[in-house]
Amino acid sequence: MAYETIKEFGQPGTILTVRSMLLAILLIGLTGTGAELLLLNHVESLWQWVPVLLILLSFVVLGWHGVKRGPVGIRAIQCTMIAFIAAGFTGFYFHYQGSVEFKLESNPSLSGWTLFWEAVRSKAPPALAPGVMIELGLIGLAYTYRHPALFASARTESKDKGE
Repeated sequence: MAYETIKEFGQPGTILTVRSMLLAILLIGLTGTGAELLLLNHVESLWQWVPVLLILLSFVVLGWHGVKRGPVGIRAIQCTMIAFIAAGFTGFYFHYQGSVEFKLESNPSLSGWTLFWEAVRSKAPPALAPGVMIELGLIGLAYTYRHPALFASARTESKDKGE
């Protein structure tokens, strides 16, 4: 959508700039995270494929949005970003469980808070690494927040009905 068209929908220059920056940050984050997951060979099990596939899906959805900007594309981005957030929390669970198993193998006497802190600070697997999926999901949702394409269709429908 051209700058002039966005301004028609009441998007001041500052909001347009912030929205563009959020999209750029999202694309950089997706590229970096995807590359890291592939370089770390994060594809050994079905669950490890989830973040990789979500990143690929997000590129498809964002590409679609870039070509045909409309409310359906924005809703698709929002759904994908909600899936990112869910995958992030699921990843926390799996990474934490893996860290606990690893710590208990090396020191079976660990338990309670000591085990928790050892697992959270573990580097194999890093328990907090899935947080990047939540972060990317939130950035994507911030990009779509009150996006003009969502309101453009409502205005078009109102004009078509004579309101």
